Amino acid sequence: MKKYKVAVIVGSLRKESYNLKTAQTLMSLASDDLAFELIEIGSLPFFNEDLEDKQPQQWIDFREQIQAADAVLFLTPEYNRSIPAALKNALDVGSRPYGQSAWSGKPAAVVSVAIGALGGFGANHHLRQSLTFLNMPAMAQPEAYIGNAGQLFDDQGSMINESTKNFLQGFMDAYEVWVKSLAK
Repeated sequence: MKKYKVAVIVGSLRKESYNLKTAQTLMSLASDDLAFELIEIGSLPFFNEDLEDKQPQQWIDFREQIQAADAVLFLTPEYNRSIPAALKNALDVGSRPYGQSAWSGKPAAVVSVAIGALGGFGANHHLRQSLTFLNMPAMAQPEAYIGNAGQLFDDQGSMINESTKNFLQGFMDAYEVWVKSLAK
């Protein structure tokens, strides 16, 4: 049986990020049919078209990691009702050079995690808007807005809220079906 490579992109750069902890929870809940690679985006130089003739090696490496993936799982906090700059930069870097997007056609899913009650609703939908342009079919259901994240984890970073963990299990089950039905 095929193992599907999933690139995991976490928009929060903070070491103790709730998004990172949620990503780790999601990866632990998935079946063995999905193989995850957490891809670092914090060290990517900002996209600047002037650099396309002599691209930074980090851009080239990042694009190769995305191209090697069958699917992508995005986790994002909400900053000012949108996604963090590092995540937007990763989308831009991966979409270039023009006409050679590393993202195109890869099935995706979005999980937004926030300390507020709305669970990053604005960021989730802003990211989905970009994914549409990048030709990435984004899983519509279940939607995943994880709120009150500061209360979901213990001191070791393990999820302690069983209701949220059960929801995330259902999310990962649906995501696996999504990936298997769309991945090339």
